[in-house]
Amino acid sequence: MTSGDVRPRPDLARLDHDRARRTGEPEVVYGEHKSPTTVATLLGELVAGGSVPVLATRCSPGHAAAYPAGEYDPVARVLVARVADPDPGPGTVVVACAGTSDLPVAAEAVAVLRAFGIAVDLLADVGVAGVHRVLAETDRLAAASVCVVVAGMEAALPTVVAGLVACPVVGVPTSVGYGAAFDGLAALLGMLNSCAPGISVVNIDSGFGAAMVARRILLAGRR
Repeated sequence: MTSGDVRPRPDLARLDHDRARRTGEPEVVYGEHKSPTTVATLLGELVAGGSVPVLATRCSPGHAAAYPAGEYDPVARVLVARVADPDPGPGTVVVACAGTSDLPVAAEAVAVLRAFGIAVDLLADVGVAGVHRVLAETDRLAAASVCVVVAGMEAALPTVVAGLVACPVVGVPTSVGYGAAFDGLAALLGMLNSCAPGISVVNIDSGFGAAMVARRILLAGRR
């Protein structure tokens, strides 16, 4: 494809078939607020265009039913039409989530990383309310090339993890929590104000965003 090769679909979207050449990763479809027919059509066009991987995030069972050729994770809400070959070179990403309520966001990060061929180790329910749980997983955390840490409420888990490991930590605040959590704003501010170095923070509930940051960190380490 030449630069700027974007097929116009004024009825649906303008797919960017040249993105992989420019950025190293193809366009990913955001499924929420799109009809099942639209998502299925876009996935089909990306498959036909040779994109690797091909996936859509924030998908419902209706989206999955409209594209039966894909593999759907109902917890992650990710619909995968084509995966990349496993790449043993970049390293392993540990995705750790504070509570089971944070698991959908963590699962989105896991599903996206695996679609891109990245090895993932998931640690669930290791929040600081029982700090022994995360301390018991210190060896698995320390073996990671990147840690993605997902937490709501006061979101202290990334700070704890960053104090245990030498690798970059990507914090993902979630909208989990009671009223003063302000739909994830408290978690976001808590992560941004962490006293531990080496933490970057993505948007609230953005498991996808964290996965892509982690992937680029891994690839940058090979240059």
